[in-house]
Amino acid sequence: MPDRLGLYMSVLGIHTVGPACEIALFSNGHVLLERREAMTRGQDARLPGLVTDMLKDARTELSEIDRFVVITGPGSFTGIRVGVAFARGLALATDTPCIGVTTMEAALPIGQQGSAIVALPAQRRAPDITFWTQTFRTGMATGPASEMRAEDLQALLRDKPHMVYGDPAALAPHIDGAKVHTAMPTAAVAAERGISLDPQASPATPTYARAPDAALPGGAKPQGA
Repeated sequence: MPDRLGLYMSVLGIHTVGPACEIALFSNGHVLLERREAMTRGQDARLPGLVTDMLKDARTELSEIDRFVVITGPGSFTGIRVGVAFARGLALATDTPCIGVTTMEAALPIGQQGSAIVALPAQRRAPDITFWTQTFRTGMATGPASEMRAEDLQALLRDKPHMVYGDPAALAPHIDGAKVHTAMPTAAVAAERGISLDPQASPATPTYARAPDAALPGGAKPQGA
């Protein structure tokens, strides 16, 4: 949870790692405005106008934003790059801190207590069904984002019970009846969570959790993949 000083921050959250372009403005302890437009491509073209329109509706200037928070992935490779580049550009132009949160951090409800795991669909086609996962303790990540096979997720939950957050329909067939609390990443949760994070410890850098699918001729992966 944000401290008393953090409650007075104005934070812009950015989410482009899924099939949408989504932003949220968290200010004075609550979500002031949210905007979401479904799209699988073109976030780079739409994002600047979406932010401009929302700030105008909020009667807020870009210079009044205290920090930017962007969901860094895992998720759409292109979406990750669009969101991170845009947030870092805004931060550089305004000399404002920029925070990165993972897709799972942006899905975990604020104030969650105890041991938890967020598991979101990655590969949906059998036999290679996988989930993006990350573990938490009282809202703080206890491990990095990773891609986990369905059978390994089931084994983890059997060995170390956690509260499970994610998509119940996608998870139910793979986790032996464990209760799944519905949770999906949002720009609003990202913005609020980013208030309490240290920009140095949570930089806005891409979180892929696996190498991108793109390959150079001959099957080689691009440098940095």
